[in-house]
Amino acid sequence: MAKRRKLEAPSAEEINKIEDEFRRETVSRPSLGGGAPIAQVAGEAAQQMQTASAEIRAGQARFAAEVQEFRAARDAGLVMAEIPLNKIDPDAMVRDRIDLAEDDMMELRQSIATSGLRLPIEVFELASPRESGEKYALISGYRRYMAVRALHGLTGNSTYSVIRAIVRPRAEADVAFVSMVEENEVRAQLTPFERGRIAVISAQQGAFVNVEDAVDRLYATASKAKRSKIRSFAMIFEELGDMLTFPEALTEKRGLRLAQALRSGGDAVLRDAMARRVPENPEQEWATVESVIAQPGEAHQDRSRGGRPARQGTSGWQGADVLETSSGITIRKKRDDRGYTLRFEGAGLDGDLMDSLMMEIQAMLDRP
Repeated sequence: MAKRRKLEAPSAEEINKIEDEFRRETVSRPSLGGGAPIAQVAGEAAQQMQTASAEIRAGQARFAAEVQEFRAARDAGLVMAEIPLNKIDPDAMVRDRIDLAEDDMMELRQSIATSGLRLPIEVFELASPRESGEKYALISGYRRYMAVRALHGLTGNSTYSVIRAIVRPRAEADVAFVSMVEENEVRAQLTPFERGRIAVISAQQGAFVNVEDAVDRLYATASKAKRSKIRSFAMIFEELGDMLTFPEALTEKRGLRLAQALRSGGDAVLRDAMARRVPENPEQEWATVESVIAQPGEAHQDRSRGGRPARQGTSGWQGADVLETSSGITIRKKRDDRGYTLRFEGAGLDGDLMDSLMMEIQAMLDRP
């Protein structure tokens, strides 16, 4: 049988020692002011939560600011994106370019294949997607778009299935037309006929009040004489655009002569002559036109179409110094010690006609 141990009460000294050890184990760190362990844990957790919350709030504020900056840049048309080709409608706007020269397009394709697309195209988001899936309308960069699309068709490379584009704010039609014309005026030499054509088409589509307004706004930086010339080619497109086979080959000089014949009422005679002959080249076409406009007095105006009335009676030289035209305008020549003076008289004269005449004279006198 085990011997029982006799329990003895601890002495006062031993009790003090036990209490000292207990206090050493349970006392808190000085930084928390000597509180109990649970208070220490709660304090540390609260301090960490406050620090984390401040960082989160700062991060959220930065994110909100960046979102706002992005939206502002997007609304200002400063955001570039890679857009699938099939999401862009390249023909949403009638282009001012009539033909794309194959040699130039081949050179552009080779450049893009070698060095990539150096300059993005410009688009704006349509008010609603097309049934065929297009979400954007092309503003500028038609040649670049067509070159990339051709590369995708030739190679099948997915790299060419998308194109870099700047997404501009949704533009009104007049602003979009102006943007397109401005780019092509800088990057490609448009023919006079192409300039007149786009002025007529943009006016017909309602982007401008009329052709006059279209010319003034599309070519606002051009001189008065240049705008007058564009209006002459716009009239050619309106009157003979469906008859001309090689309109882009019309030079300024020839175009101004043709416009003058139309102003004199020669549209019916010209259409009849051109309908009877199918030209094989630009020179044949001009020969047909010239055979009509070179004959004074044969162009009679269709009065139902309005415009300047044709002069009734004789036309041609009235002596050595006076020329009567079939449109009712008289030209008088006078010579003095400083040279020659030409005086134009008649109700059919206006500023546009005089600008055209000045350009015709310039074309005749400029050195080739």
